[in-house]
Amino acid sequence: MTSPALNFDPECLLAAQGIRVAFFDVDGVFTDGGLYLSDAGETLKRFHILDGLGIKLLQQGGITPVVITGRDSAPLRARLAALGITHVHYGTEDKAPAAERSLADLGLSWRDAAAIGDDWPDLPVLRRCAFPVAPAQAHLEVRAAARYVTQATGGHGAVREFCDLLLVASGRYAQLLERYA
Repeated sequence: MTSPALNFDPECLLAAQGIRVAFFDVDGVFTDGGLYLSDAGETLKRFHILDGLGIKLLQQGGITPVVITGRDSAPLRARLAALGITHVHYGTEDKAPAAERSLADLGLSWRDAAAIGDDWPDLPVLRRCAFPVAPAQAHLEVRAAARYVTQATGGHGAVREFCDLLLVASGRYAQLLERYA
C-alpha cells in the first residue's frame, strides 16, 4: 500500500471526522474571485483542474458536495455538471436556508456538515456547520470563523485541499490514493 505524503494536524482531523456533506461557495473558492469580462460583456470563470479531481474523489469517498452560489451562468452550470455535482443552489444570497434544505433532502444535520467559503455571505453556513473552512485569501472575518484555513487560495487548489482534508479525516484518502499507485 502506498503511504500518503499528505499530513494535517491531528486535532484538525478529529474535528473533521464524521463529515458526510460539504458545502461550497464558488467565487473565491472554486475560482480566484476575479471577474473576467469578454468584449461582449460575458463573464468568464477559471477553474483549477486539481479541484475537479478533489470533488470526484470526495464523492467516491462517500461525502456529498453541495454548491451554494450567489451567481448563475451557463459556464458554471457546465463545470458543475461535468463534476457530477447534483446538489446546487444558484443565485442564492441567503445561503443558510439553502443549506438547510439540502441537509433535509439528504437526511443529515449541521453536525454532519463541513463548508468552505470566502466572504460574509458564507458566514451563516460556516457558523452552523461542524467543520468551517476558509481559503487563504478569504476575508479576515471568514478566516476568524474557520476551524481550518487552507494554504492554497481560491481557484488555485483550495477546494482540493479541503477535499483531501475531509478524505484523510474520513479514513478514505489512502484507499483512494492506492487506485493510482
